Amino acid sequence: MQRLDSRPVLGGLFALGLVGLVFSIALAITFGPASLSVLDVYQVVLAHWGIGSSGVSAIKDGIVWELRLPRTLLAAVCGAGLALCGAIMQSLLRNPLADPFVLGISSGASTGAVMVAVLGIGGGAISLSAGAFVGAIVSFGLVMLLATGAGGGTSRVILAGVAGTQLFSALTSFIVISSADAEQTRGVLFWLLGSLAGAGWTDVATCSVVVAVGITACLLNAPALDAFTFGNHAAAALGVSVRRVQVLLYTVTALITAALVSAAGAIGFVGLVLPHAARFLVGTRHSRLLPATALIGAIFMVWVDAIARTAFAPTEIPVGVVTALIGVPAFAVILFRMRRSE
Repeated sequence: MQRLDSRPVLGGLFALGLVGLVFSIALAITFGPASLSVLDVYQVVLAHWGIGSSGVSAIKDGIVWELRLPRTLLAAVCGAGLALCGAIMQSLLRNPLADPFVLGISSGASTGAVMVAVLGIGGGAISLSAGAFVGAIVSFGLVMLLATGAGGGTSRVILAGVAGTQLFSALTSFIVISSADAEQTRGVLFWLLGSLAGAGWTDVATCSVVVAVGITACLLNAPALDAFTFGNHAAAALGVSVRRVQVLLYTVTALITAALVSAAGAIGFVGLVLPHAARFLVGTRHSRLLPATALIGAIFMVWVDAIARTAFAPTEIPVGVVTALIGVPAFAVILFRMRRSE
């Protein structure tokens, strides 16, 4: 019997995962009040690529191409990016509870985006993504400063992250309550809970490029991440430029988080839970852990979004609420496993 971590088995798992992702996207698009089939979805996509005609009405064509397809693709990209960020943070900090949401990066990005959207900072010269990126960098810088001042260590980084999350969440709430009107407040608060309702092709393209660049940068540094498993001193002894790799990957994490938050709001628990599922399937070597984590995250978020928009139709649930309902029990399981392994 072949081991789960052998190359043929891993290759089969990744191929199966890619097929599952494509099928999940096609099937999720069919969910909704309009009657659509998987065949309709494929025909519409091929028709827009210049291959044949869709054979469906203009209304159904618009539903697939302008509404559901970009939304579902953005869900997949967000899931892949958030899960990847969680895997990177857990590796760098050697803490299974680390992720961009817990460490305050998502909250900081939300604050930056809200300052641009509500307060109009930058006078239109600064985009929502740029504001989110600046907020993410400031938030994480503050968290690391607090952790360093407290003596360092992964546990103090987590505690500082909790403090940073609360601070920037409070700032975001203050800005919204004090400066936004009722309609704007309602829209912003819904978006802050995680919403893919306004997804467009521009969001899909921007986030896809950022996540693709991030995955590439992380894979190029996979051997260094393996070395970090034994600690910073051991990684330096193995020839890893610790400071350079940390700065690069922290920046990549902040960039991905900022881009995704600006498009979909703050979605928690994806980066916390899914890297553990990927480790269970493919092991801890980052050359295979990172793509597996991104793939699992993409499939997961496609179905979370499908549940969010159809479970209580016509009322839509923010995707962040669904990920929290799923993630909190999984988080509890991780905590119990950590206790048993001590």
